[in-house]
Amino acid sequence: MVQPAEKEYYTFADYLTWDEHDRIEVINGYAVMMAPPMRVHQKVSAEIFDQIFSFLKDKPCEVYYAPFGVRLFEENGDSPEDVDTIVEPDISVVCDHGKLDDYGCKGAPDMIVEILSPSTLRHDRIVKLNLYQRAGVREYWIADPQSRSIEVYLRDENNYLKPHEVYTAADTAKVTVLEGCTVELGKVFTEEK
Repeated sequence: MVQPAEKEYYTFADYLTWDEHDRIEVINGYAVMMAPPMRVHQKVSAEIFDQIFSFLKDKPCEVYYAPFGVRLFEENGDSPEDVDTIVEPDISVVCDHGKLDDYGCKGAPDMIVEILSPSTLRHDRIVKLNLYQRAGVREYWIADPQSRSIEVYLRDENNYLKPHEVYTAADTAKVTVLEGCTVELGKVFTEEK
């Protein structure tokens, strides 16, 4: 990995110099290396992505899978040195094409899905939930391959991401930000614990 000498504070400018195959997020200037995902994580991610992708054919919104850089708090006029938070959600749905550029997404996607693994449990449930809430993400899914469930958080009238629904492998989950879109969880969670 091409990475600058150890620093205490990293930005999008540093991120752009790193090897594209390394999975590193920058959160409030702190570099967070991510372990390679487990096979079940990839299966769950692929199936959710596939169902949303199929629904979005010929529709204006787009869906992306990791690695896809999301600069949650970047504003117009910011230079790469000004941006200190870049995350790589497992799945991102973006309906505002003005947020998309060659490097990913500038600002909050409409929907984000994170798939839990033992190493990301706290990160996805606390750190990322708070980041996504602050940034204005409208819908956040936490998929848990162990419990074969999906927790859905929706933005409320006070701009907080609040628990909305928990779906299990027997359910069909509704994607609230995409009218008419559902995800069949029996196809997502095909492996037993």
